[in-house]
Amino acid sequence: MTTDPAHRRNIVGAAWMIAAMAAFAVEDALVKAVSDLLPVGQILTLFGLGGAAIFVAIALRQGDALVTPDVFAPAMRLRVLFEITGRLFYVLALALIPLSTATVILQATPLVVVASAALIFGERVGWRRWTAICLGLLGVMIILRPGTEGFSALSLLALVGMLGFAGRDLASRAAPRSLSTAILGLYGFLALAAAGLLFSAWQGASFRWPDARAALLLVAVILIGIGAYSCLMKAMRTGDVSAVTPFRYTRLLFGAALGIAVFGETLTLGMLVGSGLIVLSGLFILWRGQKASLRAGI
Repeated sequence: MTTDPAHRRNIVGAAWMIAAMAAFAVEDALVKAVSDLLPVGQILTLFGLGGAAIFVAIALRQGDALVTPDVFAPAMRLRVLFEITGRLFYVLALALIPLSTATVILQATPLVVVASAALIFGERVGWRRWTAICLGLLGVMIILRPGTEGFSALSLLALVGMLGFAGRDLASRAAPRSLSTAILGLYGFLALAAAGLLFSAWQGASFRWPDARAALLLVAVILIGIGAYSCLMKAMRTGDVSAVTPFRYTRLLFGAALGIAVFGETLTLGMLVGSGLIVLSGLFILWRGQKASLRAGI
């Protein structure tokens, strides 16, 4: 019995995506752990510089020019701005709120991307997908619980971080095609380092020499973060986007599991209902998008 090559590629791509989401969840948990030992600005700066150094090595090995006119294109400048916003606020959220809550809110990113693509790029989004987007955003509101005693203003940090990541994804789409993944990664991590320096200056927190445990955690964050990014790129380049992308939501499972097992967090009914709405809405949007592509003959 032979296996369809396209089907095999989708299986491999899905495996890469699951590995990427598991690694990103571990990265989040490590960032949360090291935030108890070092200032957030220092974590961002060292993480950004470490990741940038690795991507410089990758880019040079591929023969990519590190600085070209396209690097300063308007879309790239916007990408850096959104990267700084997303990274800074999401790391602050990881440090100050439960890991499971931050992870769940982050899963709304694709919903915001689809809605923004319709409004900014004029992509066609029918009433069914708009309904799904609204239901997914309702799920975010159920998790945040504004106006109730259970509302925590700190949860808004994760919301702003999620919006920053959505803006980054949209800017990445508009970035010049001449820029390789390594170059995008390089400037993304440089933006992360810039976010750390800006936050440190605003907070007035001086850098501290990390002890052995903090240094080990930082090295692990950098290596796992690069591995997660590489797995994600491998996934998107191996299988069909429509087949591989739904497995992004496994990050929610990994994040919630780590939050419960490592940090002793609990999942409330509101979080379960809200995350269910977010995931189902996202999967429905992907399914409708795939159907629309097939009808258009793409």
